[in-house]
Amino acid sequence: MAKKGNNLAGVLVGLLAGAAAGVILGMLYAPEEGKETRKKLKKKAGELKDQAVDQYGKVSEIAKDRYADVSEKMKDQYGHISTTFKETAHTVKESYDKYKDKAVESATSLAKDVEKKLEGMKS
Repeated sequence: MAKKGNNLAGVLVGLLAGAAAGVILGMLYAPEEGKETRKKLKKKAGELKDQAVDQYGKVSEIAKDRYADVSEKMKDQYGHISTTFKETAHTVKESYDKYKDKAVESATSLAKDVEKKLEGMKS
């Protein structure tokens, strides 16, 4: 997604630079006095600056919007993953407690059976 924003900005910069170069070259080769040419160049430079500022604003808004979208999606995904993890952890703990109790019961029962057998062997 970052590449698209970079490509768009690159294209805009390229277009503006090309337009500026074309205007400057056209004015430099125009058959006018230096004073008039400088005036036109100054005016055109101001226009190009305004266009660049406008384009920067547009690109900036697009980038902010995309950042907000991606950020929101990431927050949603984090919330989903977090909830799933908590649910899974709870299920694992419940299963552990259940099987731990069964294992303790089995071990206790086995120990009693062994004690009975040993006592039976003593007699």
